[in-house]
Amino acid sequence: MPDASPIIDVSRCQRLMAHAWMVRTFIKHSPEVEDFPDLMGIVRSVFDISRALETRVNDPVAYLQMLRRKIGKLRKATAEFAIQAPLASDHTNFKQAVISMQSCLADLEQLLQAAGTVASLPVVDETEANHEE
Repeated sequence: MPDASPIIDVSRCQRLMAHAWMVRTFIKHSPEVEDFPDLMGIVRSVFDISRALETRVNDPVAYLQMLRRKIGKLRKATAEFAIQAPLASDHTNFKQAVISMQSCLADLEQLLQAAGTVASLPVVDETEANHEE
């Protein structure tokens, strides 16, 4: 019987990414994007990681490896989003979107660490990773 832990990890990641996708959708369709195009960074990053992960959902090891490769880009986008969102709006929706992205990122990183992929997988330069897909 295959180890259920990676399958559980993928399921948990999918749930976390669903939250990130909702932030993406909110930002993508917000009128503030017209005046603050830098908000699209989080939109593009969540789209990129979501599409990359969905191609590996049936292969938990490959899924976690891809997550490890893409997490740095999501980390940068989330940090930039935390700077840009308050400039765009001080509305609660934007504040909550920042908290949501930060929480998703923290949980994904914690999951990777618990799965052992942070220590055991080589760090892949993001530019190399983009050329391999």
